[in-house]
Amino acid sequence: MEDSTHAVKQWLMTDGVDWAINIVMALAIFIIGRMIARILTGMLRKGFVKSGMDETLAGFLCEIAKILMTLVVVMAALGKLGINTTSFVAILGAAGLAVGLALQGSLANFASGAMIIFFRPYKVGDFIEAGGTKGIVEEISIFNTNMRTPQNQVVIVPNGQITGGTIVNYSVKDTRRIDLTMGVSYNDDLKVAKETIWNALKSDERVLKDPDAIVGVMNLGESSVDIVVWFWVKSPDFLMTKMDMTERLKLDLEAAGCSIPYPQSDVHMFDEKSA
Repeated sequence: MEDSTHAVKQWLMTDGVDWAINIVMALAIFIIGRMIARILTGMLRKGFVKSGMDETLAGFLCEIAKILMTLVVVMAALGKLGINTTSFVAILGAAGLAVGLALQGSLANFASGAMIIFFRPYKVGDFIEAGGTKGIVEEISIFNTNMRTPQNQVVIVPNGQITGGTIVNYSVKDTRRIDLTMGVSYNDDLKVAKETIWNALKSDERVLKDPDAIVGVMNLGESSVDIVVWFWVKSPDFLMTKMDMTERLKLDLEAAGCSIPYPQSDVHMFDEKSA
Protein backbone atom coordinates (compact mmCIF):
# COMPACT_ATOMS: atom_id res chain seq x y z
CA MET A 1 0.00 0.00 0.00
CA GLU A 2 2.78 2.37 0.92
CA ASP A 3 4.64 1.44 -2.26
CA SER A 4 1.62 2.30 -4.44
CA THR A 5 1.09 5.59 -2.63
CA HIS A 6 4.74 6.43 -3.08
CA ALA A 7 4.52 5.58 -6.77
CA VAL A 8 1.50 7.86 -7.22
CA LYS A 9 3.29 10.70 -5.48
CA GLN A 10 6.35 10.12 -7.59
CA TRP A 11 4.23 10.17 -10.80
CA LEU A 12 2.50 13.36 -9.70
CA MET A 13 5.82 15.04 -9.03
CA THR A 14 7.24 14.07 -12.41
CA ASP A 15 4.80 13.14 -15.20
CA GLY A 16 1.72 14.51 -13.44
CA VAL A 17 2.95 18.07 -13.68
CA ASP A 18 3.63 17.68 -17.39
CA TRP A 19 0.17 16.21 -17.92
CA ALA A 20 -1.45 19.08 -16.07
CA ILE A 21 0.48 21.61 -18.12
CA ASN A 22 -0.45 19.83 -21.36
CA ILE A 23 -4.13 19.72 -20.38
CA VAL A 24 -4.14 23.42 -19.58
CA MET A 25 -2.36 24.23 -22.85
CA ALA A 26 -4.72 21.96 -24.82
CA LEU A 27 -7.73 23.74 -23.30
CA ALA A 28 -6.12 27.09 -24.07
CA ILE A 29 -5.50 26.01 -27.68
CA PHE A 30 -9.11 24.85 -28.01
CA ILE A 31 -10.68 27.97 -26.46
CA ILE A 32 -8.43 30.49 -28.19
CA GLY A 33 -8.57 28.56 -31.44
CA ARG A 34 -12.38 28.63 -31.46
CA MET A 35 -12.36 32.34 -30.79
CA ILE A 36 -9.97 32.91 -33.67
CA ALA A 37 -12.09 30.68 -35.92
CA ARG A 38 -15.18 32.70 -35.01
CA ILE A 39 -13.39 35.98 -35.74
CA LEU A 40 -12.02 34.73 -39.05
CA THR A 41 -15.45 33.40 -40.05
CA GLY A 42 -17.00 36.82 -39.36
CA MET A 43 -14.31 38.55 -41.40
CA LEU A 44 -14.85 36.06 -44.22
CA ARG A 45 -18.61 36.65 -44.20
CA LYS A 46 -18.13 40.43 -44.36
CA GLY A 47 -15.73 39.99 -47.27
CA PHE A 48 -18.21 37.79 -49.15
CA VAL A 49 -21.09 40.23 -48.59
CA LYS A 50 -18.94 43.20 -49.63
CA SER A 51 -17.99 41.39 -52.84
CA GLY A 52 -21.68 41.01 -53.70
CA MET A 53 -21.98 37.28 -53.04
CA ASP A 54 -25.45 35.96 -52.24
CA GLU A 55 -26.07 35.79 -48.48
CA THR A 56 -27.22 32.16 -48.63
CA LEU A 57 -24.06 31.00 -50.38
CA ALA A 58 -21.88 33.20 -48.16
CA GLY A 59 -23.48 31.71 -45.06
CA PHE A 60 -22.89 28.13 -46.17
CA LEU A 61 -19.29 28.78 -47.22
CA CYS A 62 -18.61 30.44 -43.87
CA GLU A 63 -20.11 27.48 -42.01
CA ILE A 64 -17.88 25.08 -43.94
CA ALA A 65 -14.83 27.25 -43.23
CA LYS A 66 -15.76 27.37 -39.54
CA ILE A 67 -16.08 23.58 -39.35
CA LEU A 68 -12.70 23.08 -41.04
CA MET A 69 -10.99 25.57 -38.74
CA THR A 70 -12.59 23.91 -35.69
CA LEU A 71 -11.28 20.53 -36.84
CA VAL A 72 -7.79 22.00 -37.12
CA VAL A 73 -8.09 23.41 -33.58
CA VAL A 74 -9.28 20.06 -32.20
CA MET A 75 -6.41 18.25 -33.91
CA ALA A 76 -3.91 20.72 -32.46
CA ALA A 77 -5.37 20.31 -28.97
CA LEU A 78 -5.29 16.51 -29.18
CA GLY A 79 -1.73 16.65 -30.46
CA LYS A 80 -0.73 18.72 -27.44
CA LEU A 81 -2.11 15.97 -25.20
CA GLY A 82 0.17 13.51 -26.92
CA ILE A 83 -2.59 11.70 -28.77
CA ASN A 84 -1.58 10.30 -32.14
CA THR A 85 -3.79 12.20 -34.58
CA THR A 86 -2.79 10.16 -37.65
CA SER A 87 -5.32 7.43 -36.91
CA PHE A 88 -7.87 10.08 -35.97
CA VAL A 89 -7.46 11.72 -39.37
CA ALA A 90 -7.86 8.34 -41.06
CA ILE A 91 -11.10 7.71 -39.15
CA LEU A 92 -12.41 11.14 -40.09
CA GLY A 93 -11.51 10.52 -43.72
CA ALA A 94 -13.30 7.17 -43.77
CA ALA A 95 -16.32 8.65 -42.03
CA GLY A 96 -16.37 11.56 -44.47
CA LEU A 97 -16.23 9.17 -47.42
CA ALA A 98 -19.10 7.10 -46.02
CA VAL A 99 -21.20 10.17 -45.37
CA GLY A 100 -20.38 11.51 -48.83
CA LEU A 101 -21.52 8.29 -50.51
CA ALA A 102 -24.69 8.19 -48.42
CA LEU A 103 -25.52 11.82 -49.15
CA GLN A 104 -24.27 12.07 -52.70
CA GLY A 105 -27.72 13.23 -53.90
CA SER A 106 -27.81 15.98 -51.29
CA LEU A 107 -24.23 16.96 -52.06
CA ALA A 108 -25.11 17.17 -55.76
CA ASN A 109 -28.03 19.45 -54.89
CA PHE A 110 -25.71 21.51 -52.69
CA ALA A 111 -23.21 21.94 -55.53
CA SER A 112 -26.02 22.79 -57.94
CA GLY A 113 -27.42 25.33 -55.48
CA ALA A 114 -24.02 26.98 -55.20
CA MET A 115 -23.83 27.18 -59.01
CA ILE A 116 -27.32 28.68 -59.24
CA ILE A 117 -26.59 31.28 -56.58
CA PHE A 118 -23.19 32.12 -58.07
CA PHE A 119 -24.10 32.25 -61.79
CA ARG A 120 -27.69 33.53 -61.22
CA PRO A 121 -29.55 32.02 -64.20
CA TYR A 122 -32.69 33.23 -62.41
CA LYS A 123 -33.66 35.16 -59.31
CA VAL A 124 -36.58 35.37 -56.91
CA GLY A 125 -39.63 36.72 -58.75
CA ASP A 126 -38.67 35.37 -62.20
CA PHE A 127 -41.07 33.18 -64.14
CA ILE A 128 -39.08 30.16 -65.30
CA GLU A 129 -39.42 26.68 -66.71
CA ALA A 130 -36.96 24.25 -65.10
CA GLY A 131 -36.92 20.78 -63.62
CA GLY A 132 -40.17 19.92 -65.41
CA THR A 133 -42.05 22.79 -63.73
CA LYS A 134 -43.23 26.24 -64.77
CA GLY A 135 -43.70 28.88 -62.11
CA ILE A 136 -42.58 32.01 -60.32
CA VAL A 137 -39.44 31.56 -58.20
CA GLU A 138 -40.29 32.28 -54.57
CA GLU A 139 -37.16 31.04 -52.81
CA ILE A 140 -33.70 29.81 -53.76
CA SER A 141 -32.02 27.70 -51.10
CA ILE A 142 -28.76 25.82 -51.29
CA PHE A 143 -30.57 22.49 -51.86
CA ASN A 144 -33.94 23.37 -53.48
CA THR A 145 -35.76 26.02 -55.46
CA ASN A 146 -39.35 26.80 -54.49
CA MET A 147 -41.66 27.79 -57.34
CA ARG A 148 -45.31 28.87 -57.36
CA THR A 149 -47.23 27.61 -60.37
CA PRO A 150 -49.97 29.58 -62.16
CA GLN A 151 -52.42 27.32 -60.27
CA ASN A 152 -50.97 28.72 -57.00
CA GLN A 153 -49.27 25.46 -56.09
CA VAL A 154 -45.87 25.50 -54.42
CA VAL A 155 -43.45 23.08 -56.07
CA ILE A 156 -40.10 22.30 -54.42
CA VAL A 157 -37.58 21.29 -57.08
CA PRO A 158 -34.13 19.88 -56.17
CA ASN A 159 -31.39 22.10 -57.55
CA GLY A 160 -29.60 19.11 -59.09
CA GLN A 161 -32.67 18.43 -61.21
CA ILE A 162 -32.68 22.05 -62.39
CA THR A 163 -29.01 22.35 -63.38
CA GLY A 164 -29.14 18.92 -65.01
CA GLY A 165 -31.67 20.16 -67.58
CA THR A 166 -32.67 23.20 -69.59
CA ILE A 167 -33.60 26.43 -67.81
CA VAL A 168 -35.99 28.80 -69.59
CA ASN A 169 -36.23 32.22 -67.96
CA TYR A 170 -39.24 34.14 -69.25
CA SER A 171 -38.57 37.20 -67.09
CA VAL A 172 -34.92 37.92 -67.77
CA LYS A 173 -35.77 40.12 -70.79
CA ASP A 174 -37.97 43.22 -70.66
CA THR A 175 -39.94 42.25 -73.77
CA ARG A 176 -41.42 39.06 -75.24
CA ARG A 177 -42.82 38.16 -78.63
CA ILE A 178 -46.35 36.81 -78.98
CA ASP A 179 -46.84 34.33 -81.82
CA LEU A 180 -50.38 33.82 -83.10
CA THR A 181 -51.67 31.95 -86.13
CA MET A 182 -55.02 32.97 -87.61
CA GLY A 183 -56.58 30.71 -90.24
CA VAL A 184 -58.91 32.18 -92.86
CA SER A 185 -60.82 30.56 -95.66
CA TYR A 186 -59.38 30.15 -99.16
CA ASN A 187 -62.32 32.20 -100.42
CA ASP A 188 -61.53 35.19 -98.16
CA ASP A 189 -59.73 38.32 -99.34
CA LEU A 190 -56.22 38.09 -97.84
CA LYS A 191 -55.67 41.84 -98.14
CA VAL A 192 -58.78 42.51 -96.04
CA ALA A 193 -57.71 39.89 -93.48
CA LYS A 194 -54.21 41.34 -93.13
CA GLU A 195 -55.48 44.92 -92.95
CA THR A 196 -57.93 43.91 -90.21
CA ILE A 197 -55.11 42.32 -88.23
CA TRP A 198 -52.87 45.37 -88.64
CA ASN A 199 -55.63 47.68 -87.42
CA ALA A 200 -56.10 45.55 -84.31
CA LEU A 201 -52.37 45.63 -83.56
CA LYS A 202 -52.07 49.40 -84.07
CA SER A 203 -55.01 50.17 -81.79
CA ASP A 204 -53.66 48.20 -78.81
CA GLU A 205 -51.28 50.34 -76.74
CA ARG A 206 -49.62 47.26 -75.27
CA VAL A 207 -48.24 46.25 -78.66
CA LEU A 208 -44.76 47.75 -79.03
CA LYS A 209 -43.81 49.72 -82.13
CA ASP A 210 -40.19 48.58 -81.90
CA PRO A 211 -39.46 45.85 -82.91
CA ASP A 212 -41.98 45.95 -85.73
CA ALA A 213 -44.80 43.43 -85.85
CA ILE A 214 -44.93 40.85 -88.63
CA VAL A 215 -48.12 39.75 -90.38
CA GLY A 216 -47.88 37.35 -93.30
CA VAL A 217 -49.06 34.13 -94.88
CA MET A 218 -47.01 31.28 -93.47
CA ASN A 219 -48.78 28.15 -94.63
CA LEU A 220 -51.43 26.91 -97.01
CA GLY A 221 -53.18 24.36 -94.86
CA GLU A 222 -55.64 21.64 -95.74
CA SER A 223 -58.64 23.74 -94.76
CA SER A 224 -57.30 27.27 -94.21
CA VAL A 225 -54.76 29.88 -95.19
CA ASP A 226 -52.62 30.38 -92.10
CA ILE A 227 -51.60 33.97 -91.33
CA VAL A 228 -48.93 34.40 -88.66
CA VAL A 229 -49.13 37.39 -86.34
CA TRP A 230 -45.90 38.15 -84.49
CA PHE A 231 -45.67 41.18 -82.24
CA TRP A 232 -43.76 42.32 -79.16
CA VAL A 233 -45.05 43.36 -75.74
CA LYS A 234 -43.55 44.04 -72.35
CA SER A 235 -42.99 40.84 -70.39
CA PRO A 236 -45.61 41.56 -67.68
CA ASP A 237 -48.24 42.12 -70.41
CA PHE A 238 -47.58 38.85 -72.23
CA LEU A 239 -50.38 36.59 -71.03
CA MET A 240 -53.27 39.07 -70.95
CA THR A 241 -52.32 40.62 -74.30
CA LYS A 242 -52.14 37.19 -75.93
CA MET A 243 -55.60 36.23 -74.67
CA ASP A 244 -57.15 39.61 -75.52
CA MET A 245 -55.62 39.77 -78.99
CA THR A 246 -56.63 36.20 -79.86
CA GLU A 247 -60.25 36.97 -79.01
CA ARG A 248 -60.21 40.36 -80.76
CA LEU A 249 -58.70 39.05 -83.99
CA LYS A 250 -61.36 36.36 -84.23
CA LEU A 251 -64.17 38.89 -83.75
CA ASP A 252 -62.62 41.51 -86.04
CA LEU A 253 -61.96 39.01 -88.84
CA GLU A 254 -65.53 37.74 -88.67
CA ALA A 255 -66.84 41.34 -88.68
CA ALA A 256 -64.72 42.02 -91.78
CA GLY A 257 -66.38 39.14 -93.59
CA CYS A 258 -63.58 36.62 -93.13
CA SER A 259 -64.42 33.14 -91.94
CA ILE A 260 -62.23 31.08 -89.67
CA PRO A 261 -62.59 27.51 -90.93
CA TYR A 262 -62.25 24.39 -88.90
CA PRO A 263 -60.99 20.99 -90.05
CA GLN A 264 -63.59 19.05 -91.99
CA SER A 265 -63.78 15.40 -92.89
CA ASP A 266 -65.89 13.57 -95.47
CA VAL A 267 -67.43 10.42 -94.01
CA HIS A 268 -68.57 7.74 -96.47
CA MET A 269 -71.18 5.26 -95.19
CA PHE A 270 -71.11 1.77 -96.63
CA ASP A 271 -74.29 -0.28 -96.55
CA GLU A 272 -73.51 -3.99 -96.42
CA LYS A 273 -77.08 -4.92 -97.52
CA SER A 274 -76.72 -3.04 -100.79
CA ALA A 275 -73.36 -4.59 -101.51
